[in-house]
Amino acid sequence: MSAKPIVLLPKAEQDIYQVVEHYRREGGATLARRWAEAVEAALRFIGTHAPSGSPRYADMLGTPGLRYWQTRRFPYLIFYVERSAQVDIWRVLHGERDIAAWLRDGA
Repeated sequence: MSAKPIVLLPKAEQDIYQVVEHYRREGGATLARRWAEAVEAALRFIGTHAPSGSPRYADMLGTPGLRYWQTRRFPYLIFYVERSAQVDIWRVLHGERDIAAWLRDGA
């Protein structure tokens, strides 16, 4: 199975940047790098196995095809929609947040 290109939408890019900065401030460069590596690994997986993500929020938000995948060892969820030629990454959110509200307000 070949990987589809990953397209980070502006909100997802902003989310990733904010989390990297948070981990850099709170835990240092090593922790920030580990988180960035976890996100990169999750994005590679999503590009190859997009249907594996959970569709839990798709019905709740009325967004067909919306799925998420959790980063390994970190409590962040990557929300995405698989398209015919690519995978659009919508948001990268902490799993303890009010996910439905964040997606409704900012997707």
